[in-house]
Amino acid sequence: MIIALSIRSFLLIERLDIEAASGFTALTGETGAGKSIILDALGLVLGAPANRKFVRKGADQASVLAELSLPPDHEAWALLDERGIEASPFETLTLKRVIPANGPARAFVNDQPVNAGLLDSLGEMIVEIHGQHSPSGLMKVSRHRDLLDTYAGNEALQQACRESWKTYQAARSAREQIETDLKEAEARHAWLVETKEALVALDPQPGEVEALVSERSILMQSEKIAAAAGEAAEAFDDGGIESGLARASRASERILTVDGVADSDGALAKAARSAAEALERALIEAGEARAALDALSAEAEHDPDRLEKADQRLHALKSAARKYDVEPDGLPALLEETAEKLALSEAPQGAIDKARSEEKAAAACWRTEADRLTEARQTAAKRLESAIEEELKPLKLERTRVQVRFDPVAEEASGANGHEKVEFEVETNPGAGFGPLRQIASGGELARFSLALQCALAETTNVPVMVFDEADQGVGGAVAAAIGERLSRLAGSRQVFAITHSPQVAAAASDQWLVSKSGAASNGLGETLLKGLDQRERHEEIARMLSGATVTEEARAAATRLLEDV
Repeated sequence: MIIALSIRSFLLIERLDIEAASGFTALTGETGAGKSIILDALGLVLGAPANRKFVRKGADQASVLAELSLPPDHEAWALLDERGIEASPFETLTLKRVIPANGPARAFVNDQPVNAGLLDSLGEMIVEIHGQHSPSGLMKVSRHRDLLDTYAGNEALQQACRESWKTYQAARSAREQIETDLKEAEARHAWLVETKEALVALDPQPGEVEALVSERSILMQSEKIAAAAGEAAEAFDDGGIESGLARASRASERILTVDGVADSDGALAKAARSAAEALERALIEAGEARAALDALSAEAEHDPDRLEKADQRLHALKSAARKYDVEPDGLPALLEETAEKLALSEAPQGAIDKARSEEKAAAACWRTEADRLTEARQTAAKRLESAIEEELKPLKLERTRVQVRFDPVAEEASGANGHEKVEFEVETNPGAGFGPLRQIASGGELARFSLALQCALAETTNVPVMVFDEADQGVGGAVAAAIGERLSRLAGSRQVFAITHSPQVAAAASDQWLVSKSGAASNGLGETLLKGLDQRERHEEIARMLSGATVTEEARAAATRLLEDV
């Protein structure tokens, strides 16, 4: 829902801060007070085209900010995440639009700059505006199929259709790839045979090149390594390290045999035991070091034959890699790929038959799922047509007929979405023939039709905010009361705003805002003002709507009855 709307220097509005409530809010006021300006401001922050004419005379810029609260599972959060916008489903969402008097307009989501297209996409998900000057998403034929599927509860069938289409396309791609590979293999059969034989003889192994490079590097440095190892070993021999440690260890052991030392806990005895243990460890470590040096010397022995063999192997691998235009490490994969293509060219029919069979089965599965989706849509369409027409009758549109038109779509154009496109059509007069929704000429009639459709879709649509601009245009009495009742019903599951001149519609609202216009200020401009009405003020405003400029007691009594009947 919309929590707050802040408007600055926008046409006749100098400064306006609106806190909105859930449920149904009616905007009332004299003609020309500026109710449509508030709607224009809301449209702007939801991505409508910007115009410098919106900037109030004498101001540097106009700005509109909307603060929204959306359920954690609303699709807007996924869109923001996809676009890399920081936003938490557990916090409010802020949209802002700024129009400088000079310079390009700017858009923001949670204070992060974005393009107006993102605001427009978010706006379609969050707010539906119905009226003569703000055509709703109903006029977008591309949305009709989604509305029907939502009404029908076709989510599982849609998912099955999408998945089966994906499988079908994968099977088709696999078959096309096999056919391409076969043509290539047949054309290059001799080359494939020669290449396979050469690579089999070479027998390249994964990771072999890296291992050879490492071995070659060590072999080239083996003389230096052997010399250093020999020098270390000589230090053991020349200095008598091990024999010296052995003598020292024996001497320390004799100390521990002296009377009074072995059984003593004194400092001398502790030092003697520590010395003996340390010398024993040193003697063991020295032996291990000598053994390691001997092994190093043996391993580092210079071997010209091994070096030559490593050089030859590296040269062979690199030459083959250059010949076949691959990296040396790619030779094993090339051998595998060549063997597969050669096998395909030598036994093609089985592979092609298998691929074609899999594609045919996948296509049949997709068509079955698409047929099921079509059947569900057609069944739901009949229910929706009846539901809309039932809602139209009390709205003075009882002569209007509705049909959901299905047009077949080529397989490649439909794919994941089934066999058909969907369009809602109307017949405004019997015998006139069905046509697109745009043939409903009157803005008020279109708003009432939108209201009827939204009532029929009330339990399934996921747009949380709806705005109706003068849905009561040209009607009164029972029809206006029916409009108010439906707006109130819609507000049970979403936030609803209605600009209205009808006291019956205003009385059905849970909240009411009065839009008025002040006299001209020093700059020669009037100003649009908005005020939330308490119960007493509401009663007086509805009485004014009933009687005109002079509020009579009869009008007040009628206002009381209207408010009591809600």
